[in-house]
Amino acid sequence: MLHAGYQQAGINSEIWRPTVLFGRRHQAATTGIGKWLAYVDKWLVFPMVLRWRLLDQAFASPNVRFHVCDHSNAPYLQHLPEERAGITCHDVLAIRGAFGYADAYCPASGLGKVLQKWILHHLSRAKLLATVSQLTLQQLRELAPDHATQDWRVIHNAFNARFAPLPAAQQAELLSQVGLAPDANFLLHVGSGLARKNRALLLHMAAALGSRWQGLICFAGEPLEEALLVLANSLGLQGRVVSVVKPEHATLVALYSACEAFIFPSFSEGFGWPVIEAQACGAPVIASDIEPMPEVSGGAALHADPAQPQAFAEALLTLQDADTRAALVARGFENARRFEPEHMTSHYLDLFGVRQELSYVS
Repeated sequence: MLHAGYQQAGINSEIWRPTVLFGRRHQAATTGIGKWLAYVDKWLVFPMVLRWRLLDQAFASPNVRFHVCDHSNAPYLQHLPEERAGITCHDVLAIRGAFGYADAYCPASGLGKVLQKWILHHLSRAKLLATVSQLTLQQLRELAPDHATQDWRVIHNAFNARFAPLPAAQQAELLSQVGLAPDANFLLHVGSGLARKNRALLLHMAAALGSRWQGLICFAGEPLEEALLVLANSLGLQGRVVSVVKPEHATLVALYSACEAFIFPSFSEGFGWPVIEAQACGAPVIASDIEPMPEVSGGAALHADPAQPQAFAEALLTLQDADTRAALVARGFENARRFEPEHMTSHYLDLFGVRQELSYVS
């Protein structure tokens, strides 16, 4: 996304990805021997590749900038020219989890604690750094208070694909492919089954509504966990739960466009992309009142305590008023415009002091 934005801005840009050498024959890079071979490729092989590439005089020019696109790769900063390299921090959930913060909802193993502290060590030394929300910047400053000489700022994420309302005919065709009728009345949740995503709230919310709302509850993303299915059965909602596993982009847009409301009751996020995706598709949003959700929604969503299903239920009932619903949708469209890719590109060029004659490596 940034690569394309830089090119559109007339900046020479190229992407360097870690070299896959030892892990080439192992499809699983997150478990077993494949995980350890992936560590070798990422933390031993690729730093050597970086240093080799930097011997090229083309990259010694002061007109070249280097951007590490994710905080988990912060150790690469030690191999790059300090004054010409920066990084994006998408969240500090895993880092905070490693330090024992329960509200991060990211418990860490023994090895994970070591890895996350190593990542923070390098992240905190970045001269140029962008976080994707004010909350993430605040949390990073708390973890690394000694950064007075660095340029750290907030640059919000942008859409990584096109999100806009789909015409009714296209909605109907795509929804029918995932088992939803064209006139289906449903709430939508998009995300994984991680505890911090708080999927269970939608079930408790529907139970709290009782006869006042009898629609479906649609979960798009990872398959439903067994505990959620057990809960649905215990609440008498088993016939009203729909699972759309890893929907294609067009299907996701159809779901956003057709839902009665998008529900995002997360306990912990670095940004909360689905909030703006739903707004851009014309869905009214009811989200957690925990930051950064209010920051990202721009006040164009209804916010409630994610530990209070009744509060989410009452918020949904307010949307039965046509004027209230229309006003919220209109404000959502307006807020979504803040996250167009060209805005993000411009902010990054400003962070790196890049002018059009410069080059850029991500």
